[in-house]
Amino acid sequence: MGRIMKPYLKNYELYLLISPVIAYFVIFNYLPMYGVQIAFKNFIATKGIWDSPWVGMKHFDRFFDSYYFWRLIKNTLGIGVYLLAAGFPIPILLALMLNEVRRKFFSRFVQTLTYAPHFLSTVVVVGMLFFFLSPQNGLVNNVIRLFGGDPVLFMTEPSWFKSVYVLSEVWQQMGWSSIIYLAALAAIDPQLHEAATMDGASRLQRIRHINLPGIMPTVVILLILNTGSILGIGFEKIYLMQNDLNMESSDVIATYVYRSGILDAQYSFSAAVGLFNSVVSFVLLLSVNFIARRTGDNSLW
Repeated sequence: MGRIMKPYLKNYELYLLISPVIAYFVIFNYLPMYGVQIAFKNFIATKGIWDSPWVGMKHFDRFFDSYYFWRLIKNTLGIGVYLLAAGFPIPILLALMLNEVRRKFFSRFVQTLTYAPHFLSTVVVVGMLFFFLSPQNGLVNNVIRLFGGDPVLFMTEPSWFKSVYVLSEVWQQMGWSSIIYLAALAAIDPQLHEAATMDGASRLQRIRHINLPGIMPTVVILLILNTGSILGIGFEKIYLMQNDLNMESSDVIATYVYRSGILDAQYSFSAAVGLFNSVVSFVLLLSVNFIARRTGDNSLW
């Protein structure tokens, strides 16, 4: 026993340092999993989770047969894939471009400019969207009028919701997401670039044959993680942008769970919907990781 505990006692400062993080995940991620069983029960608050009667797959069948099922899947999957397609490569391109800037002042200025939106709260970002996209006096619609066009109802037209959400999300997160790629680029051996330059390689050739292969392991790992969270569209921003006019395109699984569970107090049903979302995301993560492992050397496990 003493032999087992000796390494932990020797480095107890490190374990004390990481203990708040472990406690956070245990308390807020693992212990609540006990309540997942209400997805298979008819939860009655007075009886509690344990004594509520079992109903099997009743809530799942209700969700699969509901009018909203395919709309929720289409919107959630559509926004997730759109965000992955537009939001994943842009931080990589930004990092590659910043890595090629030789003037440190300009590089730091651009980095600060692109990092700053990440620290804006979701409420502020959505408020900015309503302000700039207003059909009456918004900047974007004023420019459209200047060129003879008619105002566009960006925040109420269902056809515009996904683009507004995704593009604003890319603007807010691209700088912050590029940090990890800049760190991977900084780890590339400079002698490779020196040798390529002596052999007459252009800047684009060095980016293609040195920088891209150098950051590819990081790219693959982040792609797997992002693909696994396609259905995990953030609730706050969509809920703030959502209204009765754009509900056709803005209603996703997260907002439906909120309406069913919090507003309508259908706790068991909303838990079943949320569990379905988590299971599908887990299956996607396993599938993409399996494909990455079979096609290359990089994977999560």
